[in-house]
Amino acid sequence: QVDPKDYTFSGLKDQTVGRLPGKVAGQQFVIQDCENCSIYIFDHSATITIDDCVNCQIFLGPIKSSVFFRDCKDCKCIVACQQFRARDCRKLEVFLCCATQPIIESSTGMKFGCFQYYYPELALQFKDAGLSIFNNTWSNIHDFTPVSGENNWGLLPENAVVQDYVPPPSSEELKAVRISTDATRSIIPVTRGRRQKGSEESCLAVFFAGDYTTANARKLIDEMTGKGFQLVQTKEVLMKAEDAHRVFQQSASEFISLLEKGPVVALEFNGDGAVEGCQSTVNDVFSGTKVFVSKSKASASQDVDNFYNFADMQMGM
Repeated sequence: QVDPKDYTFSGLKDQTVGRLPGKVAGQQFVIQDCENCSIYIFDHSATITIDDCVNCQIFLGPIKSSVFFRDCKDCKCIVACQQFRARDCRKLEVFLCCATQPIIESSTGMKFGCFQYYYPELALQFKDAGLSIFNNTWSNIHDFTPVSGENNWGLLPENAVVQDYVPPPSSEELKAVRISTDATRSIIPVTRGRRQKGSEESCLAVFFAGDYTTANARKLIDEMTGKGFQLVQTKEVLMKAEDAHRVFQQSASEFISLLEKGPVVALEFNGDGAVEGCQSTVNDVFSGTKVFVSKSKASASQDVDNFYNFADMQMGM
């Protein structure tokens, strides 16, 4: 029998509280009327609602469906979810991983950055919550109640450091979780999202489903960012033969048989020389693996548009 009290933080003040990995195990959770608290949910959950919280620091592990912030102000959060909503909130700063377009309503002073976090159990929690580490639209915010001439939301500074916003927990119990906030170790690849691109040149790389797809995609990200290129966006999505023709054009026939195995993982890199850099890295590091890489600088931006237009339609964006 589930006792709701085990899945609620209510009316707390000046406290550090949390749940260790395995303690929430996919249940729903409620956080309400908390002030000056540090709250950490180091597990996956079904849904989370956060109401009337003020000046709190909050970490929420993967949420299978939605997280809903209502009437909160001056909170700093790290959140991974399928759907993000905030209503009647003021000054929330959120490092976000969200599979669908985040929505704000009647809210002001909202700031968003890309989720950056690691602890050993987190990868499995993403799986248990049915979330892909590659589907993150953190910067594509939809404001239901825009005010003409004002901006209710913006992006956090590019050099924002997670632990300056939500420091790791200081309580003995929660210290047992081996956290790293180092961006290079983050379980979610850190993307530029909607920030201004540094270069006119982008490159699309697509990995096909197999035992090592995630590891290969991460390896290419490490190699390319190590060479100074920027990861703009990532996506994991199922493709059919007709989608392959639209996205891969002349080289579609090479890849169609690979689509039946499962979803593809696509990466967009940006920077002068990205196409050449990506081609040579793929040749050097993944010689035995089929990978689609943009053929030329001229076709690359079209590749990126073709793929992400298709993917956004698939995801119902």
